[in-house]
Amino acid sequence: MKTSTQIATHVRAFHFGGNWTDVNLKDTLADVTWEQAISKVDSFNTIAALVYHINYFIDAVIPVLLGGNLDASDKFSFNHPPIQSQEDWDNLLNKLWTDAETFASLIDTLPESTLWEDFWEDKYGNYYKNLQGIIEHSHYHLGQLVLIKKIIQHREKNNSKV
Repeated sequence: MKTSTQIATHVRAFHFGGNWTDVNLKDTLADVTWEQAISKVDSFNTIAALVYHINYFIDAVIPVLLGGNLDASDKFSFNHPPIQSQEDWDNLLNKLWTDAETFASLIDTLPESTLWEDFWEDKYGNYYKNLQGIIEHSHYHLGQLVLIKKIIQHREKNNSKV
């Protein structure tokens, strides 16, 4: 199996299941309501903000994989659209799932040699480093999502504030 196919498989497994950690984004978010997604726990980011943040970088890299420009800034990576209804939450999730599959499909088509070329600009390192970095970054935030979800569910079950 070529390296780009392995990376694409890892992207899909992170989002849809089958990864080594046995935790994935789709299952984790399956029972999260829009109210829970925007619930604030202490000074942590909300679930909605983390979902948007995870997808922000995937969404930014898709145009690069299509031969376009990198147009993103970390300072905007948590600025999600307002979530004021289940429809808003579903729209954010649907974009996430669609972008994940697009991202994985584009990675899968990369020639092996492209993985070792400079990504967008040489200051970013090569494609491999950036694609693996997005996966690592996503797993980091998935851990946060799982913990925040548990706190919210515990709070709701006990009708208390944490």
